Amino acid sequence: MKRKATYRLMVTRREMLYVHDEFDHTLMLVEMEGEPIEYQVGVAGKFVSRRSVTFHDRVRGAGKMMGYAVTHFEEGSIYSKYEGERDQESKLTKGTWTIYRGIGKLATIKGSGTFTVKPGTQDREYILELEGDYEL
Repeated sequence: MKRKATYRLMVTRREMLYVHDEFDHTLMLVEMEGEPIEYQVGVAGKFVSRRSVTFHDRVRGAGKMMGYAVTHFEEGSIYSKYEGERDQESKLTKGTWTIYRGIGKLATIKGSGTFTVKPGTQDREYILELEGDYEL
């Protein structure tokens, strides 16, 4: 089944290290919590929480990222991993995600898709747009 969702993400922790091998090369570890702006309630019930941890490797604001997220619903949870790339000019991060584990009513779920992350309207806020295919 094809699904789409949009989440508001807020940075709850950010650690940054300058690498010093070239100008403006940074490594970041970012923790975020999210809430849905738009999503469809599924077999596991209403949304409860979303938390993610992401590792960024950037030079001058552009570069690769990878991370893990867990999304909890009333009667199940989804664990996913993702990889993407941030474009310096557009400030958009685009990539792919894959579910690697489900719990509760989502124990047999399989799925993957694409995502886009863009800056929100306030500091430390981002908007995550997800699209993908799921199978229970």
